[in-house]
Amino acid sequence: MAIFGKLSKIFFFMMLASVVGCASTSKQEGTGEYIDDTVITSKVKTAVLSEPSLKSAEINVETFKGVVQLSGFVGSQAEITKAAELARNVSGVKSVKNDMRLK
Repeated sequence: MAIFGKLSKIFFFMMLASVVGCASTSKQEGTGEYIDDTVITSKVKTAVLSEPSLKSAEINVETFKGVVQLSGFVGSQAEITKAAELARNVSGVKSVKNDMRLK
């Protein structure tokens, strides 16, 4: 019976360590958040690629905890506005940080 007690404690601490290891911090995403952010990034890139008025090869998209950051160079203020609007309309986006610059 003593062996069972020790094994159950070891199992409990291993499970606790795995749960804590997947948790997020203010500077690091958890596993689920990373997957969610990857999906959001893909959706934003698809929206930008689908917009014929944007030169999407020059627009970079990164996501961290639902906050999308757009960067790169575009030809007009209208393109900056359009890319930000497209990103805001993607489900799961909490906010958009627009770091795009005019050429």
